[in-house]
Amino acid sequence: MSAAQLLQAARERGITIATAESCTGGLIIAALTDIAGSSDVVDRGFVTYSNRAKQEMLGVSVASLQKYGAVSEEVAAEMAQGALERADAGLTIAVTGIAGPGGSEFKPEGRVCFGLAHAAGTRTQTVEFGAIGRAQVRAATVAHAIGMMLGALENPPPPQP
Repeated sequence: MSAAQLLQAARERGITIATAESCTGGLIIAALTDIAGSSDVVDRGFVTYSNRAKQEMLGVSVASLQKYGAVSEEVAAEMAQGALERADAGLTIAVTGIAGPGGSEFKPEGRVCFGLAHAAGTRTQTVEFGAIGRAQVRAATVAHAIGMMLGALENPPPPQP
């Protein structure tokens, strides 16, 4: 699964992409825009590192941040939905996590929550990459996000009744 494959799949389906990134700080959108010609399917990337940025740029609720914390599937879902509403995109991915060093007993280093949104709905996933180092967690997050988006394009969910 590569960024080039994702861009080609989006191109073939006439789908545009946007990202909402916290722990990756824009690395996903950078991986996509590193490829010449990506502007036909890449709309924008939101880098929302702080909670305030998540609220202002993506509409993440204060209540969700307080109840679940920034590193949660609930916040990842709101980030992805917010990006879908604010971008000219048919597919969005959101990531929020603890790249390290650090973490806690409840939210360990290497935990990343993903949100993926498109017309058929939003789904979330949490991946525990482990304490493999900040750069490695961020790189693994980029690869996983690209894989999730490619999977959503290649195996779209059935239409809602």
